[in-house]
Order: sequence, then structure tokens, then C-alpha cells
Amino acid sequence: MRKILGLIGILLFSTAVKAQDFATEKLANWHHWRGPFTNGNAAPDADPPTKWNADGQNIQWKFPLTGRGSATPVIWGNKIFILSAIKTDRLAAPSELPKVAGQFEKKTEAPQNYYKFLVTCLDRKTGQPIWERLAAEKVPHEGHHETHSYAAGSPTTDGQRLYVSFGSFGIYCYDLNGKLLWSRDLGRLNTRLGWGEAVSPVIHGDNLLLNWDQESNSALYCLDARTGETRWKTERDEKTTWTTPLIVDFDGGTQVILNGTTKIRSHDLKTGKVLWSCGGMTINPIPSALRFKDMAVIMSGYRGSMAVAVPLSAQGEQDPSKLSWKYGKGTPYVPSPVLVKDRIYFTETNTGLLTALDAQTGKPVFEKFRLPSITSMYASPIYAGGRLYFCDRAGTTVIVKPGDEVEVLAVNKLGETIDSSPVAVGKSLYLRGDKNLFCIETK
Repeated sequence: MRKILGLIGILLFSTAVKAQDFATEKLANWHHWRGPFTNGNAAPDADPPTKWNADGQNIQWKFPLTGRGSATPVIWGNKIFILSAIKTDRLAAPSELPKVAGQFEKKTEAPQNYYKFLVTCLDRKTGQPIWERLAAEKVPHEGHHETHSYAAGSPTTDGQRLYVSFGSFGIYCYDLNGKLLWSRDLGRLNTRLGWGEAVSPVIHGDNLLLNWDQESNSALYCLDARTGETRWKTERDEKTTWTTPLIVDFDGGTQVILNGTTKIRSHDLKTGKVLWSCGGMTINPIPSALRFKDMAVIMSGYRGSMAVAVPLSAQGEQDPSKLSWKYGKGTPYVPSPVLVKDRIYFTETNTGLLTALDAQTGKPVFEKFRLPSITSMYASPIYAGGRLYFCDRAGTTVIVKPGDEVEVLAVNKLGETIDSSPVAVGKSLYLRGDKNLFCIETK
């Protein structure tokens, strides 16, 4: 019995040490598409440039991309991981074409070409390829919005394994040297109007969470990160969403908070059971939740506006009139908000109208300041080096000093579409355009 208890103690200690090591290491990396804190903040020592241009100013290197993708790259150590989907010239035979689910309204057409789904690893300092893997070669069962792609879900890593989601085209786990450790096929997603998928996995310890919301049979999956086996699956009364779960440790437990049209829900990480829920969002929720102190802040902004703060101590269904706070103007459609100390910054729908709220009270610091040269944004803003970085779809990045009033520090133009979110590590800024991945660093 003593030996067994001793082994259990060693195992628990080893697990705690690994968790602590990861918490320390992730600050020097960008393991999640929203950064090391999952709220858009870079590490405190990050200090990316404020000036660059398409003529090469402060462009350390650029890597030409093949195919399409709006997945944000992630970084661990000297490696950058990026996903792409490449349309091939190989046409499917009639017998190879996937059957289209006719019960769902579609505004896109399924292609007849095979697509290659690629995972690429680059050297962070040089931009040279280290390895590339073909995860799958398949014919999609539905199309996607003209501004979307088949590689929109961002990867994540725990420093040991890389977790990749191509949604309907498979979930894949590699070691950081490119060895495939496991893969899963969770079936097809049928998205709203055939606009496409964006399933970004989230890692927490040995748990991998995947939002599988679609037009029917929506679910939240928890997989064993080591094996890919399903630990639990919770059905969700939701239509398509494109939002990434937020995982928070609170009061001795761990919550998985997921935005939704019907309800915002917090699930118990151990069981998937709903701990609390709250209505009030708009349709098509995309922005991911963020944590401020002991509250979760959730927003949506398609055909309406709403932001709410829900106490993490909540239980059961919440009365929207009795939340910590709520705010109903100028909230984002695609971009997620960013937290800067005790303030939350976000832009209206997909425009450059910037609002800042006091994160404790929900009261506006300023509202709808028009960022110069911003047209339409899909990328989520980040905070690095004491500055906010906003990227628009025309390749313009506006840099702002946060405060009671907006101070625009710089406007930089690359002349290349940017839909994935910026990444800041150390002195470098990484921007994924539609043709190149750029490393921007003061020369």
C-alpha cells in the first residue's frame, strides 16, 4: 500500500511540475492564437517594432505561402507552426465526391477538387522550412465564404505536442519534430449557409477541447491529449459558431467557457456538465471569451451588439439583468477583444471603430474612436510592448497607445491581405498575409 501511495505521490508531483514548467515556458512563446495568456497579451518583455512597410523596412524575412489559410501561427522555442489548405488540380471522380447534406441551406458550392491540408514548421529566426507534413488530401463536402478558407482553425501546443484541427478533415497530433502521434476523424461539420469551419483546439494539461458547433448535432469534445481518445462529449443546443473555448481555473475547479447564440455556457472540465449559462448573445458568435479577475467577459456583434460579464462563481441559469455588468453598443463580429490591465478594447463589427470599457464595471472609457486607414478587420488585436496592434484586411496595421484617450503611434502598410491575428514574441512581430508570412523586427 505504501508503495502504491508513493507512486501516486510521485505521479501527482510530476504532473504538477510539468504544469508549472509549461506555465513558465509559455510566457516566452505564443502557444495559443490569443497568446500566452489567451487574452491577446504578449509576454511582458515583448517589444515588437512600430515601423515597417512593403518596401522591406524592418522585414527580417518573409516566407512564401502555398494555398490559403487564415489560421494564426503558433510559436514554441525556435519553431513556428502554420496551417494551409491547397487546392490541387486533381478532380474527384463522381464516386469520390462526398454526398452533400441536402437538408441544410447553402450559399456556397462544394468543390470537385482534392485539397491538400498541410502543416509547416519554420525556423523562427530565419524563416527557413524545418519540416512539412501532409495531414490529409480530401474533397470538401461544402464550400466556404469567399473570405474564408479550409485552414482557419489555429493550432496549439503544450511544448511537447502540436495539436492541429482541420475540422471535418481531421484532428492531428504531432511531436514538435513532425512525427504523427495520433489522428481522429470526428465526422463532418455542416456550417451555417456553408460558410466554412474554424475549429481551434485548446490544450489544458492532458485535455484537448474542441468546439464542434454546427447546424445540427453540435457538441463540445474533450479528448485525451496523449492519445486522442474521447474523454467526454457534451451535446450543445446550438447552431454554428466559430468561437474558441476559454479554460479557467477557479475555486478548486476548471471551467470551459464557450460562447453561443442560444446561451453562453461554462462546462466542468472533468465531466462536461454545464455549471452555469447565460443568454443574451447575438447570432453567429465568433469572439472568444476572456477572463478579468473572477469574471468571464463574453461578446458578440452580428446583427446586434452585446457584451456581458459573468461571475465565475455563478451557478445555473443566470438572469441577464443581474450580471456583473452588460454593455450593448459597438461590439465585434469577428475579432475578439483584448485585455489591457483593467480595460477591455474592441472594435465594432468588422470596422475600425474602437471602444474601451472599464473591465470591472463595464462603463465606457471612450467609444467608437475611428482608427485611421482601417477598412475591414477579421484579425484580433494584440497588446505587446505597451502598445495595441490592429490589422485590417487590406494589410494595414494601426498601432495605438492605450489610455483614457486614443494616441495613434503608427500606421504601417504591407499591401497584402491579413486575416489571421498578429503574433509577438521577443523583439519580433509575425504577420500572416495571404501570400507570405512576415517576420518584422527592427534592423
